[in-house]
Amino acid sequence: MTQLYWHTCGKGHHDFVLLHGWGLNAEVWRCIIDRFVPHFRLHLVDLPGYGRSNGYGAMSLAEMSARVLTQAPTKALWLGWSMGGLVASQIALSQPERVQGLITVASSPCFSAQDQWPGIKLEVLNEFQQQLNNNLQRTIKRFLSLQVLGTASAQQDRQLLQSLVLHHQRPEVLTAGLKILHTTDLRTALTDFSRPFLRIYGNLDGLVPSKIATLLDGVWPTTQSAIIDKAAHAPFISHPDDFSSLIIRFSQQNDLCD
Repeated sequence: MTQLYWHTCGKGHHDFVLLHGWGLNAEVWRCIIDRFVPHFRLHLVDLPGYGRSNGYGAMSLAEMSARVLTQAPTKALWLGWSMGGLVASQIALSQPERVQGLITVASSPCFSAQDQWPGIKLEVLNEFQQQLNNNLQRTIKRFLSLQVLGTASAQQDRQLLQSLVLHHQRPEVLTAGLKILHTTDLRTALTDFSRPFLRIYGNLDGLVPSKIATLLDGVWPTTQSAIIDKAAHAPFISHPDDFSSLIIRFSQQNDLCD
């Protein structure tokens, strides 16, 4: 079996797995690693087909989650950013005994806009799919630009994200990722998830509107939500101190870190 890129570091005794979003890789966490290594044993993963785990083709959400679990610690705190939030959530649903806590960042259980539910419009996802076929690198750059739009540090944040994109992107993997974003709806499935669960949003996020936080507060009353002011889709890059403080405080409250 082809091995995923999986880097473990940190001085803590509690396992903490971090999953990146669409089009990127584990290097996105570089800016916050130093804040977490005293508290956790970090596991930084390139999802199947992405970054240095490029020995995989297109996968469904269930297949991707199952593959990640084969290399994961027996029990861990899981964090997923954007599409990675869906992977972490699917893992929490399929193997809850292996999830001590769940954190989603700028993620939604249902990314597609629907009646009374804010999200990404179908025509936007279709446009991205069409552009993937025409100019893969330009499409990724446009997507990254949307992730930082409106923040005070948008230009430097965009340059940082673009510098982290590895060049061996596989179009079929990216297409499958867009399908996951378009078709997945975990709103009902996660209603009864009983482990500690924190949801982090950016109030300027144009891909996952922060009003989702309030909507989910009503239907998932046992979970916690936090909105980072003046942050967009990558709050750990634009606001690393605020972001890290939220994670550490949540983990300490639930005995999930040193």
